[in-house]
Amino acid sequence: MAGDETAGAAGDPGAGDIGAVEIGAEDFRAVFRRHAGGVAVVTALGPDGPVGFTATSVASVSVDPPYLAFSVNASSSSRAIVAAARTVVVNVLSAGQADVASRFAAPAQDRFAGIATQVLPNGDVALAGAVGWVQGQIEQATDVAGSLLVVVRALRAGLGPEDWPLVYVNHAFHALSEDSRLS
Repeated sequence: MAGDETAGAAGDPGAGDIGAVEIGAEDFRAVFRRHAGGVAVVTALGPDGPVGFTATSVASVSVDPPYLAFSVNASSSSRAIVAAARTVVVNVLSAGQADVASRFAAPAQDRFAGIATQVLPNGDVALAGAVGWVQGQIEQATDVAGSLLVVVRALRAGLGPEDWPLVYVNHAFHALSEDSRLS
C-alpha cells in the first residue's frame, strides 16, 4: 500500500516485517487465548486399550484427498501412544459435551469410564454424542519443540446428532447457537 512503510517488495528479505521482535511464551499464549478453536477428542489404540486427549488444534488440511492435522502436547500422557499408532479417530464434540472435553483434558485416568462409545471395525473408538468423527491413517508425525504434529489421511467419517459444536476460547468452553450468528 502506498505510504505503508512496513510492506516490503516481493523478494525483499524484510518484506512484511512490521518491526516485531521475538515474543515470549506468555505473549504467545495471550494471543492464542483469544483465538477460538473447535474442540475435539482424539482417540487411539494403545497396548492396554484406547487412549484419548482433548485437542483444539485440529485443522482441515485438504479436502481432495481428505487430510487433517492436529498436535499433541509434549506433556500429554497420550503422546507416546499416538506416536506409535497407525490410526486415530478425531471426534468433534457437540456443545453439550464440555464435561467430556474436561475429562479428556484432565491428567491421565480412565477417561472412557461411563462414556458411550462406538468401536470401529479395526478396534478404534469413536465417542457417542459427537457431532461427527473422522477415522484416519497417520501419514506423518513430526516432533516440533517436543510436541507432536500429526498429519492424518481420512479413511471414514460418521455424523452424530445435528447440534452446534463445542468451542474453546480464553480458558472456557462456549456454545455457538443460531443467536450467535453474525451473517
